[in-house]
Amino acid sequence: MICFAKIPLIAPHSIATELASYPSDWKAHFNTLHYQGEWTVLPLRAPGGKDHIVPELMGEQSYAATEHMRYFPSVGLLLRSFGCPVQSVRFLNLKAGACIKPHRDQELAFEIGEARLHFPICTNPDVAFWVEDHRLNMQPGECWYINANLTHHVSNNGNTDRVHLVIDCLVNDWLRELFSRSDKHTKADIVDFERQKQIIEALRLQNNPTATQLADQLERELGIL
Repeated sequence: MICFAKIPLIAPHSIATELASYPSDWKAHFNTLHYQGEWTVLPLRAPGGKDHIVPELMGEQSYAATEHMRYFPSVGLLLRSFGCPVQSVRFLNLKAGACIKPHRDQELAFEIGEARLHFPICTNPDVAFWVEDHRLNMQPGECWYINANLTHHVSNNGNTDRVHLVIDCLVNDWLRELFSRSDKHTKADIVDFERQKQIIEALRLQNNPTATQLADQLERELGIL
């Protein structure tokens, strides 16, 4: 499995300029058990285009731009360069002195069809982002994938805020090709066949072309087609 990877995508520098001039309209992250200090969210693309911070569809039919997106044309330019389906798009701000505790996000990994990409927009040398026992050296403008199924945690020990643009994508051939050119850290994957079969069944029940394609891919990887 891929634990983390530096992806050959670059965020426009103008995103930081647009962010600096945008009025404060951030909301506290909903998962208060997982952090200390201030961790806030500005949703740019969300379920139904609504101005809320939960990235899952939660009964909505699709993702759409929120009212905030129009103030960030550079983010729109970046998204138009993507050749895969894009779901949630958010700015996440870990304030100076705050930390995100060790946790895992279930069913959020490249191997099961969804990739979470991080674009550091504002950071400092005292930000420590760990995936298991590896500290990632994330620099502004870069793109990083993390396997959120693995334990990860972050601390901002600096004097400035750390802001990442976080984009959730569905895996397709375009994204697979991009990952094939990335600088990856991997480890042996212990496949839980029963769990994978449950995921495939759930994808089939969605009954849409993207979910069907993902189910087909998982079945090929498991050798059960």
